[in-house]
Amino acid sequence: MSRVAVVTGGHSGIGRATARLLDKQGVRVAVLDRDGTPPVDVSDPAGVEAAVAGVRQTLGSVNIVVNAAGIAAGGLPTDDHYIETWQNTLAVNLTGAMLVVRACLPDLLANGSGRIVNVASTEAFGAGRFSSPYTVAKHGLAGFTKALAVDYGRYGLTANCVCPGATLTGMTEAIPEADRMVFARRRIPAGRYGRPEEIAHVIVALTAKDASFINGAVIPVDGGMTAQTR
Repeated sequence: MSRVAVVTGGHSGIGRATARLLDKQGVRVAVLDRDGTPPVDVSDPAGVEAAVAGVRQTLGSVNIVVNAAGIAAGGLPTDDHYIETWQNTLAVNLTGAMLVVRACLPDLLANGSGRIVNVASTEAFGAGRFSSPYTVAKHGLAGFTKALAVDYGRYGLTANCVCPGATLTGMTEAIPEADRMVFARRRIPAGRYGRPEEIAHVIVALTAKDASFINGAVIPVDGGMTAQTR
């Protein structure tokens, strides 16, 4: 029987690339996205519970969870709207992942080979300027992943975190191409931005049944950016 995956943020970017690749592998994929049909807000507990119940009813027990939903936001604590930005960013990027995992956990534990992949960012390893809400959320997502691995590893469930670097998605399309090229030349050994499909290949590999001894890992997929020291 085909496995079932829930992919958040699967309407665009890395989430969409992941959903497509899983589908090609014969996995039945349910996309939870605020721009989807129906729209699902991952920060809404009742909405997430209802969406997962619908997936269970139409596709079956959930075997795989990929949390790729996220928003980019920054600012300084002294900014007028910083508290709102902080709350919204953590609600989507961190609490949303928890809510989806919580809703799917009974299935993931029952099947004995559940797979969770949380998509964070290279911000989980450090901090960029003026991006504290986003940075905190991604650090938190890495920590949540490790906690899941420790708490549920004995049940055959694995939880891993993929941390993309500069990637050509909706979050980066507003950056002028010339600026992207300068950044890539200076900061990324590969000399370019990544493609969503390249990130998706790593995510999907971690969802394989045979990837059963990779647990609690936080993996940069960044063209060597975090490996470069100067």
